[in-house]
Amino acid sequence: MTIVLIAAVLYVAAAALLWHSATGDGTPRRGWIPLAVLAVLFHAETHAEAWRLLQGADMHFFAALSLVGLGMTALTTAFGASGRMPALGIVVFPLAAASLLAYRGYGHADNASELGWRLQLHAWMALLAYATLALSAVLAIFLWAQERALRRREFRRWLRALPPLTELESLLFRSITVGFVLLSATLLTGLLFVDDLLAQHLVHKTVLSVLSWLAFGALLLGRWQRGWRGAIAVRWTLAAMALLVLAFFGSKFVLELVLHRTG
Repeated sequence: MTIVLIAAVLYVAAAALLWHSATGDGTPRRGWIPLAVLAVLFHAETHAEAWRLLQGADMHFFAALSLVGLGMTALTTAFGASGRMPALGIVVFPLAAASLLAYRGYGHADNASELGWRLQLHAWMALLAYATLALSAVLAIFLWAQERALRRREFRRWLRALPPLTELESLLFRSITVGFVLLSATLLTGLLFVDDLLAQHLVHKTVLSVLSWLAFGALLLGRWQRGWRGAIAVRWTLAAMALLVLAFFGSKFVLELVLHRTG
């Protein structure tokens, strides 16, 4: 439990430093980086320890939620340390802390998932895709907040922590493109091991995942052909991400926490 609490405190401390910078002169202080790196390492060690005890992968609902949070913080730390959008940590780090505490509080799976190499490839692709696209959703919210503040001429201090509107929009679509490629790979690798959609309780998950993939694809196509941006991009991003959350975590919640089955 100690390592979990330390990681959570480090996440919150890193987010607090970033928030202080955002509401001050808008210049991120580098002190948040070592805190975030340590938090990510402790977060990862929590899962590694659980997997060692179970002698296999723990992919229970809260474990998967925490792993996505870990992926989001790792990406945020890596890109933020290079000076690209460190303000993401203000939102991402507390979310990761909450997911880690939920994972620790509600315990681990009773037994490990037996994953062959194909299923492992699919699972890691999925987690990375969800983490990347979840960051896209956070960027979309930032874009919406920035546009709204500028439109109302509310020049608040936190705006200094964000890049210019066009740069933020460009970053959003780059992250969506990467996430879309990863999601495509996830669906493709899923074909390698799915034998029976009904028996494996994958019908709803597959349908919603494909709908999300189509929504993200339509957004990228609209951006390329019609120059979609602003509010349209935000709405499509959040709608597509909502479908993806329902596809994975919605189905896992019902199967594992309501019906007490393995999804």
